[in-house]
Amino acid sequence: MEQRRTGGGEADIQVLTPLEERVEALVGRHGAFPLATVWLMLMWFRCLHWLSYSAWYKMNALMIPFGMLKLQVRSVNSSCLADCSRRALGILKTQYRIFFSNNKTCNPQNFTDYESIKQKYKPQVPEYFNFASDVLDKWSEMEKAGSRGSNPALWWLSESGQEVNWSFQDLGVYSKKVANILSEACDLQLKDRVIVLLPRIPEWWLLNVACMRTGTVLIPGSSQLTTTDIFHRLQASKAKCIITNDSLVDAVESVASKCPSLKAKVIISHKHRAGWINFQELFRYWLDLTPSDVMWNTSDTGWAKSAWGSIFSPWIQGSCVFVHQMPRFESKAVLEVLSRYPITTFCSPPTVYRMLIQSDVARSCVRTPAAGRGHKRSGEQRLGSSVEACHSREQRELQQQRRVTSARSSYRFKNLQHCVTGGEPMNPEVMEKWKEQTGLDIYEGYGQTETVLICATFKGMKIKPGSMGKPSPAFNVQIIDENCNVVPPGVEGEIAIQVKPVRPFSLFSGYIDNPQRTASVLRGDYFLTGDRGQVDEDGYIWFLGRADDVILSAGYRIGPFEIENALIEHPAVAESAVVSSPDPIRGEVVKAFIIRTPAYTSHDPDKLIKELQEHVKKTTAPYKYPRKIEFVKDLPKTVSGKTKRIELRKKEWEKN
Repeated sequence: MEQRRTGGGEADIQVLTPLEERVEALVGRHGAFPLATVWLMLMWFRCLHWLSYSAWYKMNALMIPFGMLKLQVRSVNSSCLADCSRRALGILKTQYRIFFSNNKTCNPQNFTDYESIKQKYKPQVPEYFNFASDVLDKWSEMEKAGSRGSNPALWWLSESGQEVNWSFQDLGVYSKKVANILSEACDLQLKDRVIVLLPRIPEWWLLNVACMRTGTVLIPGSSQLTTTDIFHRLQASKAKCIITNDSLVDAVESVASKCPSLKAKVIISHKHRAGWINFQELFRYWLDLTPSDVMWNTSDTGWAKSAWGSIFSPWIQGSCVFVHQMPRFESKAVLEVLSRYPITTFCSPPTVYRMLIQSDVARSCVRTPAAGRGHKRSGEQRLGSSVEACHSREQRELQQQRRVTSARSSYRFKNLQHCVTGGEPMNPEVMEKWKEQTGLDIYEGYGQTETVLICATFKGMKIKPGSMGKPSPAFNVQIIDENCNVVPPGVEGEIAIQVKPVRPFSLFSGYIDNPQRTASVLRGDYFLTGDRGQVDEDGYIWFLGRADDVILSAGYRIGPFEIENALIEHPAVAESAVVSSPDPIRGEVVKAFIIRTPAYTSHDPDKLIKELQEHVKKTTAPYKYPRKIEFVKDLPKTVSGKTKRIELRKKEWEKN
């Protein structure tokens, strides 16, 4: 028996049994073995161990892909092993950890390669279609017939650890009850519009499905909206109903009297509110995916990506939608969830991946037992509202800025197979570091609210870091010039979708009550995305920038005009111009160039910057505030007096 230090100057002593010494001696003498050899060694020493201790162990079978070869590997249930057996197995796992982590494959499940997607994509569009009855209820029928596995339809995790698991049958029953609330208590009719301002709570999913059943038009909004934002949406949409929780009820109440179309106000709360319908009183009790997949999309409920990645894409395939309430982003919380729960597909904007690789996961991880799937379904479970975050902003920012000191993270994503991203360009450096730390590739996609997925790097395709991949089979995507001519590879142009002679059924029908804006995005035979790009010789599309001045920050689309309008309300601002500025974490952030009024030219610049930032946070949604402010004497203008934002943006990006 041999004693040794575990390394790194640690005082811990590792005691090796004779069995372990033989294992380590073989590994140390011969270096890396082929996978088949490792398998034989592992089985041989386990056989010796079984004979030596005359024990019978529980076994679990799993398939590990290795190129074209698939070997059946049996892993010992750790709860049934003696300590020395675990250490012997640990030596082998340590020697081959890098081999396995860096060679994870992400093979397609519903197709073979990109060309097969285009060949198989032959959608049949019925005259009438309802996602709730034609898709969700079909999965419910399969559950009743026993032809679908036990994977839940919705798996929700609150910030405090409360869990809700619903099957497709549960989802059907509850959503029909909610549909009755909308039709009867709220008196909503076909095509009526309802604004839903809720965080990531289960009721949000029920309301989405209920609106599909009743034919009402759901208008989602972020729970960060201010009074001004809510008032604008109520007036523009002419919504007859608004549904929210305690956090926004006062803001809605302050503008409701100015919105004559608003007939019903619904609150999801345990408290009573005069003039409001209490949802919980009426309802007292309560992307290549397969039905066995668990999909976690971190998008906020106010954005179109929630519809794509948290409703339609997974439930079309019968997959489980995993939801973490998480009111504020926490790197540690995301890593803990990926480690503890059987999530197979993870979708998040590039900003999240950037923050995750910068977290010191090797030191901050506290391992807990993996959560299983044996949770009792919460068929009669009452749901609460969101809870407050337990960490301060300073603590969170400090945690996110820590750097990874080792590529061998103490987190292990045992079930994670597929990582996708979208919403803003992904840095190749982030993809490389994520691959080093997890062994998983990141597949980038590109789309818009008007289009859903336009192009992507699909499974089985070669990944070109920085590229958005190839066009979705749903669209004929081209790079065109100002005269609608298709440009050759390598030439910059506007990313456009062909709509004539056949308009894609998956393209939006138009901007509501705004035919002028709808006409502005149609030119010749094309729908204009407003984005600039180019295509290479292999058909991959590369994003070059916005054709307009919209800022893409951490997955949020922020218009410069609303920030400038907020700034001009402050007495210190004579004029301003807002553009994007590069940022290592968020990709790009809002920067404001400001000309001060004479009364404020002598004010302390640092104090004034903070004052202006707080002013914008109160005037519009907090995420829109300018993280950078520069005071200038003048702004570049065109002959007609328009601010040349493109010039400011160009200088900002070149400088950084």
